[in-house]
Amino acid sequence: MSTLYPDDLLYTKDHEWARVEDRNGGKVATIGITKFAVEQLGDVTQIELPKEGEAVKQAEIFGSVESVKAVSDLFAPLSGKVVKVNSPLGDSPEYVNEDPYDEGWMIQIAIANTDELKGLMDADAYQTFVREQGE
Repeated sequence: MSTLYPDDLLYTKDHEWARVEDRNGGKVATIGITKFAVEQLGDVTQIELPKEGEAVKQAEIFGSVESVKAVSDLFAPLSGKVVKVNSPLGDSPEYVNEDPYDEGWMIQIAIANTDELKGLMDADAYQTFVREQGE
């Protein structure tokens, strides 16, 4: 497993990741930003996330992350309803820098359309994408 891009995640070209699990007869995705994105942002100082119960749509903005360098939009890798928000990030946004794939997760959504999973990259494809972008 790559430590930069875990094999059990799916990735977007906007540098978000999704960990998909079967839960209560449906699929739930935990969503965050990649280690690459964190390194580009620098120290994260504030995060704006949707509320539980809100709907998000694939490729549309669901929040923002503010760092010492810039404010960047967060794009949903999948469509669905927000079932949980990582509320500790409100007081401790540094979790995103320290542990982007575990404590730094942002939201969990009940996936509305599993066909959208086909458009996401696996770890190898994402690593190649980052390399080809010259990033």
